[in-house]
Amino acid sequence: MKYLIASVLSLAATSALAEPPVVEAVEIRGTRVSVTLSHPDTGWDHYADGWRIETGDGTVIGTRELLHPHVEEQPFTRSLNLMGLPDGPLFIRAKCSVDGWSDQVFSVER
Repeated sequence: MKYLIASVLSLAATSALAEPPVVEAVEIRGTRVSVTLSHPDTGWDHYADGWRIETGDGTVIGTRELLHPHVEEQPFTRSLNLMGLPDGPLFIRAKCSVDGWSDQVFSVER
């Protein structure tokens, strides 16, 4: 019986790790970048803890750190003010406290 419980717990942990934060929307107005994220936050042990803006070559031009879980607020939007945003495509990548930076990026044209 304890092996069955361990297997179920292992499967649940694997499922939780399989869901990276998702960038749902991006709005850029002047120097303000607003990003809407969704993630199955469970509390302080696993939550979306940031997003960043990258150029096409992977250069990071801004990072927004998220300091607490948003269990009851999904999806949620947070903003960052950045001077000198370049023209052309920008890419938003999200991060969670367990899995790190997502491989998925959201593209937005300036």
